[in-house]
Amino acid sequence: MRVLKGKGEAFFDQGFFFVLPGLLGFCVFFIFPFFISLAYAFLDRPIGGAFVGFSNFASLFQNRAYLRGLFNTLRFIGISTPLNLAIPLGVAMLVSRIVKGREWFSLIFLIPLVIPSGSMVFFWKTLFSYDGALNGFLAGLGVAKVNWLDSFLALPVMIFIFLWKNCGYNMILFLAGLGNIPKDYYEAAWMDNASPLQTFLHVTVPCLLPTSILALIMSIINSFKIFREIYLITGSYPQEGIYTLQHFMNNMFASLNYPRLTSATAVLVLIIAFFTQFLLRLERKVAL
Repeated sequence: MRVLKGKGEAFFDQGFFFVLPGLLGFCVFFIFPFFISLAYAFLDRPIGGAFVGFSNFASLFQNRAYLRGLFNTLRFIGISTPLNLAIPLGVAMLVSRIVKGREWFSLIFLIPLVIPSGSMVFFWKTLFSYDGALNGFLAGLGVAKVNWLDSFLALPVMIFIFLWKNCGYNMILFLAGLGNIPKDYYEAAWMDNASPLQTFLHVTVPCLLPTSILALIMSIINSFKIFREIYLITGSYPQEGIYTLQHFMNNMFASLNYPRLTSATAVLVLIIAFFTQFLLRLERKVAL
């Protein structure tokens, strides 16, 4: 049953009632607790605290641990996100040229998506630890052991794990986008003697722009989830180069410093919301 109102007014249909349970659960377990906890950001202590205005936010940007986590998080996003767009796009273009067995190649890249992060922790530790399998292989070649998880190499290792986990999702998005590009565009480019690079820049890239923006949004969101792997592999205080904002907030929670925790959470939510809205608006403009 559909209930319609006048022109320009809202209407409700059966779809709204299907969405309603999930919407209520999201509000009860996410939105409502967030706003309740946000009150701690303006108090000096969680129990019987006095109102201190924005002093918690001001002190937050004077905290070295927070600034280190913020810098590392932005650096990780700045490196991993472009790679998580370029590599899946290249793989999708190669897979799209395969005539037989395309589904099997796609399945190989999708397997990491269905493997729980916790079950892979033992594998990554075994592979990258100082006495692990990778150093054992290097020792067999006469190369000295490398401290993968406690040196400047920790960041490349985490970027590798992130790409292993998330490349398959973007590859599927790009495969769908490539399949929606009319073949006439490529035939016209071939008739005009366009080079493969010119065809890619003037046909493939513009047609994939809406898909690329969606993949960019999902890559940024997924980049914040790398904390699970870092925490499970290296603990609460990892090597300085991979200490993220989530580590800072997790440590504040462990020390019951709720005012600093909630102020850091509020800043992070505002940053994510700003960039997400900017990219969604850009996607709508491109789709028009």
